[in-house]
Amino acid sequence: MFQKLLLLLAVFFSVGAMAQNSVTLKGKIIEDKTKLPLEAVTVYFSKAKDSSLVDYTITDKNGNFSFKIKKMEDPLTLKVSMTGFQNHKVDLNGIEGDKDFGVITLLEEAKMLGEIIVKAEAPPIRIKKDTLEFNAASFKVRPDSNMETLLKQLPGVEIDNEGKITVNGKEVNQILVNGKPFFDKDGKIALQNLPADIINKVQVSDTKTKKEELSGQSASGNNTSINLTIDEDKNKGFFGKFMGGYGTDDRYESSALVNYFKNKTKFSVLASSNNINSTGFSMDEIFDNMGGGRNRSVYYNDNGSFGINGMRFGGGSGITQSDMVGINYSDEWFKNFEAQTSYFFSDQHNKNNRRSKQINFLPSGTFTTESESESRSDRFSHQASMELQYKIDSTTTIVYIPRFSNSSGKDREKSYQSSTDENDGLLNESTSETFDDSKGNNFENKLYLNKSFKRKGRFLNTSIETTNNKDEMDSFNNSATIFHQGTDPDDIRNQVRKSKNATDNYSVEVGYSEPLKDSLTVNVGMTYEWQKSANNRKAFDYDAVSDSYSIENDVLTNYIASTARIANPKAGFSINKKDFHLNVIGGTTIINFDANSSYLGINTVLNRNFVFPSVNSNIYWKLAKSKSIWAMYNYEYDLPSANQMMPVEDVSNPLNTFEGNENLDLNKRHYLYASFNDYDYVAKSGYSFYIGGNYYDSQYVSSSTIESNGKRTTTYENVQGNYYTWSGINFNKTIKKEAHTFKFGAGTGVNLSMNKGFTNSELYEAFGIRWRARANFTYEYGELLTIAPTYSYVLNRTNYTNYVVDNASNFQHQVGLQTTNYWPKNWVFGNDFSYNYNSNIADGFKKDFYLWNTSLSYSFLDKKFTAKVKVYDVLNQNQSATRTISATTIRDEQNTVLKRYAMFSLTYKIEKFAGKEKKGDRFMMH
Repeated sequence: MFQKLLLLLAVFFSVGAMAQNSVTLKGKIIEDKTKLPLEAVTVYFSKAKDSSLVDYTITDKNGNFSFKIKKMEDPLTLKVSMTGFQNHKVDLNGIEGDKDFGVITLLEEAKMLGEIIVKAEAPPIRIKKDTLEFNAASFKVRPDSNMETLLKQLPGVEIDNEGKITVNGKEVNQILVNGKPFFDKDGKIALQNLPADIINKVQVSDTKTKKEELSGQSASGNNTSINLTIDEDKNKGFFGKFMGGYGTDDRYESSALVNYFKNKTKFSVLASSNNINSTGFSMDEIFDNMGGGRNRSVYYNDNGSFGINGMRFGGGSGITQSDMVGINYSDEWFKNFEAQTSYFFSDQHNKNNRRSKQINFLPSGTFTTESESESRSDRFSHQASMELQYKIDSTTTIVYIPRFSNSSGKDREKSYQSSTDENDGLLNESTSETFDDSKGNNFENKLYLNKSFKRKGRFLNTSIETTNNKDEMDSFNNSATIFHQGTDPDDIRNQVRKSKNATDNYSVEVGYSEPLKDSLTVNVGMTYEWQKSANNRKAFDYDAVSDSYSIENDVLTNYIASTARIANPKAGFSINKKDFHLNVIGGTTIINFDANSSYLGINTVLNRNFVFPSVNSNIYWKLAKSKSIWAMYNYEYDLPSANQMMPVEDVSNPLNTFEGNENLDLNKRHYLYASFNDYDYVAKSGYSFYIGGNYYDSQYVSSSTIESNGKRTTTYENVQGNYYTWSGINFNKTIKKEAHTFKFGAGTGVNLSMNKGFTNSELYEAFGIRWRARANFTYEYGELLTIAPTYSYVLNRTNYTNYVVDNASNFQHQVGLQTTNYWPKNWVFGNDFSYNYNSNIADGFKKDFYLWNTSLSYSFLDKKFTAKVKVYDVLNQNQSATRTISATTIRDEQNTVLKRYAMFSLTYKIEKFAGKEKKGDRFMMH
């Protein structure tokens, strides 16, 4: 550590010395005809001998540009590039002092029939209408880096510790390869496995829905899409990666990813097997699949589990052994007919021990529930999807997207639970052994048809969506619930519940757009949905005489079904100008809801009708090339389930009886969100601000009555005035000084919430505040060293009304330090260290722990092979202890986690393009 501090001091002193050896280069770019300044023109310097990039910038709104670079004796070329204009260049015999290039005039690009097109050198960055395009070869990455490493070098792109990607403050929710998904649109498999040196361009644009893609409408959302285009000479070839590792405590991991590309034909296969809570194929280049505070494989949930396409792997709850095989294929089968399909098989086998302590709030006091459980689960899943797109002619396109999944599982759990009052008096206790055997099928279809007409902006679109889902479960329960207070008899069960659930949803939407002027369009449409669900449950008690579950249990047997018919006629308008988009559409939502149930020989029928307004609106205002405001307002609703609305008891839980409310209203809420984004490509810094929230005119909430023995009876009521808000600001800046790169990032945010509900017929209120702050810094010294410290702080506080407890709070600190050393040649030494602290956690739960992961690797045989030794949780302190503060409880929980292990692994990479094996490194910025 001391040596690293000395190195940092040396770095900062060297930066000061460099400042005395730098020169300033500036100028102004104008248009030839109008003599007006040009904004967002790319200006860059390259070495004359090999065209390697020295530095780049873009012009500001006044057409000015400015560089501060090191003095150079070698010949250089100043190059100026902008779409629609001829390139301009100035040859220099070196730079010994400050230089003002004065006013540089760009001529419009001539458009001539039959002209010979000469492929010009691509600038590092180019802004084309609504697309930001980076030339991948202009940005320095280490040889054999993956796409995620390349993205981190692009200005305005940030990837946080959880793997969330933002570009100029806008979150990326779709990543494509040559315009198509690579296994899935989330794109994390592509980012962490595709080699960076096969990429030609990185194109950034606003994410569009399928309807917006087909019709050519502007994007209505506030997310960003990244499209990776493959180099033309790399789009014909074969590349892959194979890895296997074995370690202490019989820990192991293995993975393979093989890709074959030939123009529009792409075929990929991936597979993995491991017992370290990982998918195995998505790996950090240094730390592989080692979990903890930094692991970011594919996507992560709040509890640390992760998955892809709905398949969940490992995470904070237990240790998972998993196997997975996936296939992805895309091609153009014939002219204007494109196909993309994927298939996954996965199985996961999880073991977990859980311990929890929960304080439950009452108007007159509290009671405490403690529990321990041991669980085992085995899950299996098959998933297949396809997307077919056929452009019938220049005006008509049809898209069909089917998806199918089949799953099965076996879950076993042994648990013990007890509740005590404030004087440690025992209220109830229970023991149980359960076994669930489940299987399910899900089939989805989406069909889109878009017809454009001769007049620009006039089109008709139709979409049909269907979802059919069927689940079956046999749930075996052997439990004993003992009540130590009150008059309720003890509840002893040895039974099986056989459940069959089916849901069928169908929706049709038709829309028509008619342009009135170049920028004004009127939109009309109609949506109709039909939703049906049925739940059939039969229960049987154990018969000792026949040694079978054959005694019908009428109390736990019921049937409940519902049908909802939803119509939404709507009309609105849109304004689409160069830097301004406004969409407003409103209408009326009409719902007819029918439900029926059969329980204990009583048939119950319910019919409800709802009518309320619908509003969807958004506005986008581009203030400058990289500065924008986006806002939206929607009026939204949620329909309660049949179980929540039918006045029928459900006593399947011995400690909580549920009953619906036939007078229950919908959730009705106002949703508002606004954001501001600004990134200065000249200063290489940016910031973003966002604010949003939901306010409920009506929200259905739980209303619980708790008896003296801790047993609950829960129904549902509507309240008004609940709200949830979130806001935050983020900042980032990059400074480059020759071989030294400094990246700074910081952010803070506040969430406010109001939750109302009923406990023992009294209305409670819980006002919650969540404040979070983060700071991160990354220092890179050329290709030799990376140092990245991080810090985050989270404060949670809830103030209560109508409870004996006035408030509850806790805070969390996380400090991290990641270092990676790439010297000597072919060696990589990485360390990932973090300290986590959680305040106010209950006695018996550890408040803090250190997590240190380390790895050492060596690449050989032209870097085709990499041998690696890594140690997870060097200090053997990893743990999973969390505190959750809600409107009615404070819960502390601890689960099984991976502990220390060491592992040796060997990775083999192969890359052959256009029939030749890859040799040499990619073009890099110097």
